[in-house]
Amino acid sequence: MTLNQQPGIGSATSDPALRVLAENWWVPLLRGIAGILLGLLALFMPGATLASLLLVFGVFAVVDGVLAIVMGFRRRSHDDQWWSWALDGVLSIIIGLMALFWPAATALAFVIWIAAWAVVGGVLRIIAAIRLRHEIEGEWALGLSGLLSIIFGILIMVAPDAGLISIVWLIGIFALIFGVSMVMLAFRLRSLKP
Repeated sequence: MTLNQQPGIGSATSDPALRVLAENWWVPLLRGIAGILLGLLALFMPGATLASLLLVFGVFAVVDGVLAIVMGFRRRSHDDQWWSWALDGVLSIIIGLMALFWPAATALAFVIWIAAWAVVGGVLRIIAAIRLRHEIEGEWALGLSGLLSIIFGILIMVAPDAGLISIVWLIGIFALIFGVSMVMLAFRLRSLKP
């Protein structure tokens, strides 16, 4: 069965960019799994030190960024908007490296880094979801992860002096919802694979 024969999928699936997404469905799956793991750690180990949180978050952001860049460059020959995936990835890597190599930075700076990453990354995910809205069903999962990312970033900006445990819980909830949204998107893309 080809992509065009899938129920609920229009003729727009002849788009090579969508075919690349379907063939690389495992990339959003890995991003989702990483998000779920981060969320569980943050929720069930809230007493972790700031250094531990920075390390876990830094590793997550770097891995997430590398996977987003991989997806962006795999889409480059078929999609004019490939740069949004790559830019999301570069931003994630920069934030991850800052968290890993400057652990003595103040908690406020850490909160600002996370908030900026969440807002910009969320906007880029919404752009990608809008681009895919006529091509697949279930693009709302990517858009939802972007919207939740923006809300998360704004909440952190509004209350940067909140207790570290509250921030850890917010990160955990965000990461879980982001992870589940990306896993759902991955399985939708997998179902489109020829």
